[in-house]
Amino acid sequence: MQSYLSIAVDIAKEAGALLAQLFHRPHEISYKSRFNLVTEADKRSEALIIERLRTHFPKHAVVAEEGGGERTASDYCWYVDPLDGTTNFAHGFPVFSVSMGLACRKELIAGVVYDPMREELFTAERNAGAYLNNQRIHVSKNASLDESLLATGFPVFTATDHHLNIQLYHRFTLICHGIRRAGSAALDLCSVAAGRFEGFWELKLNPWDKAAGALLVTEAGGRVSDLSGGEFSLEKDEIFASNGLVHEAMCQVFAEVMKKEQEAANRE
Repeated sequence: MQSYLSIAVDIAKEAGALLAQLFHRPHEISYKSRFNLVTEADKRSEALIIERLRTHFPKHAVVAEEGGGERTASDYCWYVDPLDGTTNFAHGFPVFSVSMGLACRKELIAGVVYDPMREELFTAERNAGAYLNNQRIHVSKNASLDESLLATGFPVFTATDHHLNIQLYHRFTLICHGIRRAGSAALDLCSVAAGRFEGFWELKLNPWDKAAGALLVTEAGGRVSDLSGGEFSLEKDEIFASNGLVHEAMCQVFAEVMKKEQEAANRE
């Protein structure tokens, strides 16, 4: 497995260097939907990553955000986000990353998230721990929700999703130290793994958004689930990651808010 991780690290660093090079240049922006944009940097980074993966692992499947990958019958599948935080990148806000997660028979076994602007390299292997720039990291030991710093992201798809998350955001704002919304799910998950956040949740995420970060959280001693506390799956479109200590308390808040939202919808 070490060869998988070491090669992924080299690829992520190369792609990150390309993004850093392109960051200060004018961007060619197109739209996959009204608010879901893509830049030439996304495409160039993805092309680089896929070319390198095909060179080293020609039989592996690759699922990538911009569609450049290929599903195969292989037990191994790479989940690639070549530029997580595209909107930040396009606006000159330096919070974005390259994310690569590897699954074997749908079980995550290796993950890399690289932040080229801060030169922070997050890595994890199944049953081998999580690391930041080769130093072991662990989740926060804070067990108090009211003393927690949380993070979330907002989906780009429907007004319904936004409304639910606004209600969740409002509720948690009243009972914790604060909520951050930085715009890169991969980096938010890394911050949970590194003990910077106690918890993170997001709706309507794709597998490539969360594959590497989810492994980093669990290998750092945290817990990953859906919002109800159920089993985490790459195929589900939601994720809730925490240090484990505030997990049940946050699940209770999720349940209360979602119940009120459902009751309101039933009255309409």
